[in-house]
Amino acid sequence: MAEVLVVVEASASAGVKKVTLEMLTFARTLGTPSAVVLGGAGAAAQFKDKLAEYGAEKIYAGEGDDVDGYLVAPKATVVASLVQQVQPAAVLLASTQEGKEIAGRLAVKLENGLLTDAVAIDADGTATQAIFAGAALVKSKVTKGLPIVTIRPNSTTPVAAPAAGTVEQLTVSVSDTDKLTKVVERVAEKKGSRPELTEASIVVSGGRGVASADNFKVVEELADLLGGAVGASRAAVDSGFYPHQFQVGQTGKTVSPQLYVALGISGAIQHRAGMQTSKTIVAVNKDPEAPIFELADYGVVGDLFKVVPQAADEIRKRK
Repeated sequence: MAEVLVVVEASASAGVKKVTLEMLTFARTLGTPSAVVLGGAGAAAQFKDKLAEYGAEKIYAGEGDDVDGYLVAPKATVVASLVQQVQPAAVLLASTQEGKEIAGRLAVKLENGLLTDAVAIDADGTATQAIFAGAALVKSKVTKGLPIVTIRPNSTTPVAAPAAGTVEQLTVSVSDTDKLTKVVERVAEKKGSRPELTEASIVVSGGRGVASADNFKVVEELADLLGGAVGASRAAVDSGFYPHQFQVGQTGKTVSPQLYVALGISGAIQHRAGMQTSKTIVAVNKDPEAPIFELADYGVVGDLFKVVPQAADEIRKRK
């Protein structure tokens, strides 16, 4: 079977991101998965075991200062060169800010078609995309070149399939035009004990109904008791209740946890687009007509400032 290149999303602090494991799972329907690691020296060795566990037969290592010391352009050049070398069946990238930029540059370099934000992909390269904030699904296919597809995070459950994980070093050759934007400093974001929002199996989100930034302590407390991540609706973020990086929705992050708890969130379609694939949804809202109840598996009509503390007490009793 032909190779399917999966451009790895990973970091030294967080390891291999879940979306990479999802892409490796999708890749097995198209051919033989091969992971492409782009970063500093030793990056491929650091992630080798996890990538092999989820099906990477080969791990191409595009490493060195020319890749790690500049923004996205060198990475796109390395992937384009690899595509021309191995002639893969498809290239999968994550629908993240960097992943989509690499994909766009790659499509231009190869004069190739491109599909973004796919939630599934068939064996013939046909991608399923969610449009209109998840209100409809469409089937699309690249008509020129090979399928270059970006995969929306949390689109499938990663399935392990141990493979060889043989590391092959790539010869990195980039031009001066790829080096127009240099990375001069990296600052590690401070992380607490909570899991990463897009990786968490439990997410507790607050909306406009939380009413203030101080009141978000109620949301945080419940999340900590459940061992989950904290999210926020766009209304809460726009009101200054919580930082933007925790926004869930069409213009924020897409999550698909086992349990999603929506506190004081009305359930506008833009928010639903980012969480509607959650396995179990629990909503608390004092408005019985709130759209979130159409989506919720369990709904509580009531004041969240009365309901949540009672729920927290019951959770403590069972710990």
